[in-house]
Amino acid sequence: MADVPTLKHMDDETLQRVLAERRATLRQQVSPEEWAAREDLAACYRLCVQFRMTDLIYNHISLRVPGRHDHFLINAFGLLYEEVSASNLIKVDLEGRPVDDGRLEANPAGFVIHSAIHQARPDLDCVFHTHTRAGVAISAREEGLLMISQHAMRFHGRVGYHAFEGIALDTDEQKRLVRDLGPHKALILRNHGLLTCGRTVREAFEEMYFLELSCQIQLDATAHGGRLVHPPASVCEHSAAQFAASNDYIQGRDWRALRRMLDRRDPSYRD
Repeated sequence: MADVPTLKHMDDETLQRVLAERRATLRQQVSPEEWAAREDLAACYRLCVQFRMTDLIYNHISLRVPGRHDHFLINAFGLLYEEVSASNLIKVDLEGRPVDDGRLEANPAGFVIHSAIHQARPDLDCVFHTHTRAGVAISAREEGLLMISQHAMRFHGRVGYHAFEGIALDTDEQKRLVRDLGPHKALILRNHGLLTCGRTVREAFEEMYFLELSCQIQLDATAHGGRLVHPPASVCEHSAAQFAASNDYIQGRDWRALRRMLDRRDPSYRD
């Protein structure tokens, strides 16, 4: 493979050949647990397309490789989210450097945020970051996320805020990212976007879906003026606790339903 260029130097024909080779061989080279993780993560990327949470080829959703604390699955830099599949996800270390054959690359600069959280929070395996229109808009508002919808109340006392320091390229910023996330699974990056985490892909996606929807609802509710209804803090906290306990009842049924939707529309994420 030494004569095959890395992704940034590949023409489309070479790229398609490399992707086809990975589709044909990679499943036999990894454990069943890793392949299942790859399918879940690829599904999450495709769901971002479905729910309009993409930003061209930028951003990441990263997932710890089962059984490893220092290796992660992530998208190859240069592919659109609609092109991501189980076989073309790449394996990287804590610096964002490929640990597989190296022909597909991550964006190491973009992994600064993810690597900080993966190192600091071993309880969370998936980290999800977006630059959506609604998320960036709310991140730029001084009041931040308002508890004016049931969707937002799941984050009552459970979301951190991180001040903008420029494009996230400086590793010195990592300690402040971790500090501002604190014990939470959600972080609003001021003037930048949204970040959520989870023990599983499903959990990180669900957090992001409802955080994004909360931002959209807030923009709609505040678009034309008028007074807002603000439930008391005790009700917001009660609602947040109810959401936190809901997994015992839901038991992943929402994620399985989303996977079925993808299978009907385009099952190529599994390849």
